[in-house]
Amino acid sequence: MAGIPYPEINDLRSLVRFSSDDGLIWLDQHRMVLMHAAALSELRKELITSLGTEQARRILTRMGYAAGVRDAELARKIRGNQSLKDAFVVGPQLHMLEGSVQVEAVRLEMDADTGEFDGEFIWHHTWEADAHLKAFGHAEEPVCWMEIGYASGYTSAFMGRFILFKEVECAATGTNHCRIVGRPAEAWPDADAYLPYFEEDSILGKLLELRDQVDQLRSTLCKSRPATNLIGASPGFQAAITLITKAAATNVTVLLLGETGVGKERFARTLHELSARQAAPFVAVNCAALPHDLIESELFGVEKGAYTGAENSRAGKFERADGGTLFLDEIGELPLAAQAKLLRALQEGEIERLGDDRVRKVNVRLVAATNVNLHDAVKAGHFRNDLYYRLNVYPVTIPPLRERASDIPLLVDAMVKRFCALHDKKLLGITDKARRALSHHNWPGNIRELENTIERGVILAPQHDWIELEHLFSSPVRAHEAPMGVGANGELHAGAAPAATDLAETLLQHGRSLDDIEEMVIRHAVAQAGGNLASAARRLGITRPQLSYRLKKLARTPE
Repeated sequence: MAGIPYPEINDLRSLVRFSSDDGLIWLDQHRMVLMHAAALSELRKELITSLGTEQARRILTRMGYAAGVRDAELARKIRGNQSLKDAFVVGPQLHMLEGSVQVEAVRLEMDADTGEFDGEFIWHHTWEADAHLKAFGHAEEPVCWMEIGYASGYTSAFMGRFILFKEVECAATGTNHCRIVGRPAEAWPDADAYLPYFEEDSILGKLLELRDQVDQLRSTLCKSRPATNLIGASPGFQAAITLITKAAATNVTVLLLGETGVGKERFARTLHELSARQAAPFVAVNCAALPHDLIESELFGVEKGAYTGAENSRAGKFERADGGTLFLDEIGELPLAAQAKLLRALQEGEIERLGDDRVRKVNVRLVAATNVNLHDAVKAGHFRNDLYYRLNVYPVTIPPLRERASDIPLLVDAMVKRFCALHDKKLLGITDKARRALSHHNWPGNIRELENTIERGVILAPQHDWIELEHLFSSPVRAHEAPMGVGANGELHAGAAPAATDLAETLLQHGRSLDDIEEMVIRHAVAQAGGNLASAARRLGITRPQLSYRLKKLARTPE
């Protein structure tokens, strides 16, 4: 190819993986879609004929811009330790790898410190020019709008300032190829004529404004469902919220059922906040965390001298929750003596402190929770039958996270925002591959486990970067099948080395030890990645820290 030479593309080609068994294509950790150019051309044609040239150009430019921004993030990650130009041309190389155009770099002058940029490129075989010619014939003006959006988005994100590319020649107008030139917007005297194509669509903006007005009107006219801080749209979860909302208007005792970590305390707090008791205390007690000999004093209070060490009188949880809500988690762990007192408190609204015979009236709304089968506990003699029926008046079952997988993206986004604020992090979000792993994990620890995983990801992800798969799980999460990759000649081959048995036999015949083979593969991967350890680690199927450890170990090994 004429013009400025490009670095080897092996580091970029190794990022592409085809996983046919589950219908996924990956570019690093971002999901891609392979589709017919004819289908994309038909969409482009429909936009132009339905919305007009100006609106279609705006939409397609912004689509390309978004794609370019994503690839710029990848460029910094893959070749961040190489020269500025070698890192920058990841964009043109990815543009070719993704099948959009063949890019020939003519001129490239850039300065990261000053933000100066002046680039000129020739495009061959642009799909967009071909599509326009087929649908509308020769054009009077350049028409590669999506590709111009990509170049502008990529370069702007890479340089940290808006770089405007213009198509000064276009194959759709009758030239042999397309030619583009990019400079900072202020360097173009007619930039104002192009900037509207990169701004939000005016029609879409008006539609959003109308939608906001409709939402406001709806909220004014319909207030049947109070807002809650519970996140989820799955049917089972919404059914539980509906039961909680209805119970909030009453004083009924509520029994929350569900596995450990499903968020029973959050449901209890929501019930309290939606009720008329919201201004009064909400008191939570984990019955399983209290020693049996202290449970009664914790719940009902104690008088001075009631037992050795009781030097002062102290109110219990019932008195502290007077007028409000008392949440008893793991209620199945209560000893039988405490169960009898609890039943009296529920039936009569009366308690007695330990060591006192004075009856005290309390007005408490009880919410109990358990992850065990209380009916079985009654049969085994561990739980009072009368208390069980008193608690089981209004049971609410909270589904485990594995049964509400559609809620995981909503929960993840909310958790990322919360933990970013907590840990003072600014992140771009979660990669597609990481999201897929989160959605397919079984989550035996439910919401609590998901929270811990997201917080780990927020802490480990670099500032202003993406949360990747390796940041979330301490052990690698591998696909069920070996994905396909792109070979040097464009052919597909298995992610594992082809003819693995033959290769293994060859290595054994040459008398290479296991340590020698490991060192050879590691050093080759690092060399192919241009010294980028993160890229090399991905090719080896290990994490970057694991690769660093192996390299340090090799450095300590005597020759």
